[in-house]
Amino acid sequence: MNQIQIEELNTFSKYKSLLSELVRRDIRNKYRNSVLGVLWSLLDPLLSMIVLTIVFSALFHRVHDYPVYYLSGQLVYTLFRGGSTQAMSSLIGSANIWKSIYVPKYLYALSAVLSNFVTFVFSLVVLFAIMLVLRVEFTVYIIFASLPVFIILVMAFGVGLILGTLNVFFRDVEHLYSVFCLMLMYAMPIFYPAEILPPQFKFIQTYNPLYYLLTCVRDCFYYGKLYSLPEIIIPTIAAFILLGIGIFMLRRYQDRFILYV
Repeated sequence: MNQIQIEELNTFSKYKSLLSELVRRDIRNKYRNSVLGVLWSLLDPLLSMIVLTIVFSALFHRVHDYPVYYLSGQLVYTLFRGGSTQAMSSLIGSANIWKSIYVPKYLYALSAVLSNFVTFVFSLVVLFAIMLVLRVEFTVYIIFASLPVFIILVMAFGVGLILGTLNVFFRDVEHLYSVFCLMLMYAMPIFYPAEILPPQFKFIQTYNPLYYLLTCVRDCFYYGKLYSLPEIIIPTIAAFILLGIGIFMLRRYQDRFILYV
């Protein structure tokens, strides 16, 4: 570990309490003026599951225990989309703070990702409850879902840093990413079986690291088995490459942010 990395770790350690406060702030802001507050972390996936189960369970009747199948995919997608989107917006959204005092800018993106992870943990309550109701077996492999979830957080953080840096200079990025996320949702087998995708569109799964992470999490919760090594290695490499690019871009251009916000 070189001197620069040691200094970065010391800086991160110095701002741990601030990071914790930023996570709490993000969660408070997310549910500001909401009567039910954090309960929406439970109601959002539950209501979506009920609606889509009614709509698609008959259409995809070959998918047994459809609510668990859907939720295990939807929670993964929501964790990535929410984390990356809020991380992207956090650099501009926190401009009033970092223009006044020095705080490492990556902390804002990291707090956005971590606050979405807290919401994800709350949402798991719904998934576990549905598994109990449908008598889906709880296996030891559920513990191993923590690794792909961690990789999703790394990926969301990396993508958030990349897009957040671009978004400071080109505000269209935020709108384009919203459209991309919508396309990503329909391209991934969240509410339909992966096998029904026509062969000409299979590349969407083959070259999509998030698809592998979704598959890994679903293997643990829905199929009650451990994912294969290639399934976790491919997105892990992609996530850390994205994180490296994100850190590089932020460090390269952050000194110019003040001119554009």
